[in-house]
Amino acid sequence: MVFVLGIGNRLLGDDGAGPAVIDRLVSEGGQSYATYRDGGTIGLALLSRIEDASAFIAIDAAELNAAPGTVRVFEAEAMDAQLSGAKHTVHEVALSDLLSAAALAGTLPARRALVAIQPATVEWGLSASPAVADAIPVACAAVSELVKRWAQS
Repeated sequence: MVFVLGIGNRLLGDDGAGPAVIDRLVSEGGQSYATYRDGGTIGLALLSRIEDASAFIAIDAAELNAAPGTVRVFEAEAMDAQLSGAKHTVHEVALSDLLSAAALAGTLPARRALVAIQPATVEWGLSASPAVADAIPVACAAVSELVKRWAQS
């Protein structure tokens, strides 16, 4: 089963992009080979969900040094590299900690990806900027493509 986790704070504008993607995927019926979860601002309680998954996808707002609304997918070692070094999202430390804990336990899914969305703003606000709102369907398509590809392999 692919575990798809949307990370972010819905009270900080574009930072809520991850949970917004989860909302949309769930409202569209998702895919039977995946489970979807709003991880909020993340916590170690999610470790067992990652360890039990055959594959893992995280969706988060991240600094990509790109135009607001840009969506990029980082798979496997590219995900690991994106999460190491300089932090690009406020949740990377917690996500990196979860993945490190799974790796130490020998349970890190080999198939893993980060779907990252460049925010325009992470100021107080209950809605996404227009650029990030337009990127939500693009991120959903990226997640769906990963799930479909991994389900076939």
